[in-house]
Amino acid sequence: MSENTQLTAPGTFDNMFSTEQTEELLRRAQPFIELMMQYECTVREVETKLNNLNDEFSTRYNYNPIESVKTRVKDPISIIEKMKRKNILPTIENIEKNLNDIAGVRVICSFPGDIYALADILTAQDDITLIQRKDYIALPKPNGYRSLHLIIETPIFLSTGKKLMRAEVQFRTIAMDFWASLDHKLKYKQNIVNPEEISADLRKCADSIAELDARMQEIHNRIARENAEQE
Repeated sequence: MSENTQLTAPGTFDNMFSTEQTEELLRRAQPFIELMMQYECTVREVETKLNNLNDEFSTRYNYNPIESVKTRVKDPISIIEKMKRKNILPTIENIEKNLNDIAGVRVICSFPGDIYALADILTAQDDITLIQRKDYIALPKPNGYRSLHLIIETPIFLSTGKKLMRAEVQFRTIAMDFWASLDHKLKYKQNIVNPEEISADLRKCADSIAELDARMQEIHNRIARENAEQE
């Protein structure tokens, strides 16, 4: 390995920056670090609300509408790439103003009916403001993607006081999530010979999954009615 390509030897990294330069880098990065911490607080806040609802349903109705809750905070590279696509200068102020999906929560439900019931209950809470609702279940995307997307605003509580933060909450059934996960993987496969044919097959699979969800919902409703009649 030549000197030009050799990795930095132990101890020499400290010599690359003076103390003043290091402090300046940290000072400039601090607002972004704090913002990412606030988004982490946001996903925990929303996750707690959803888990509380699931616990209540379990206690009151002996039923869990939520199979799982997944959370993530968009990584810095993805944030910068999205800002570039939007042709927006990546400042702290612009990030908060223009990106609504940095804090992401995905709710996997048992049945389509659970999705709408939970979404309505969540957005009815007095500290939740619904900013945007996109129903890709009623109106799927052209490729067959189905999910209910909500952009919500909720407060987090810091030592400096209350701050309103935005998050994207996606609701899917198990079947919808299965399809979306595989579709995402297949999108990034290269050297596809017949992409149109594969897209058509994926759309057929999405339609079949939607039919399965509808049939399972009907069975669930029938069992619920029979149980209610026996009480």
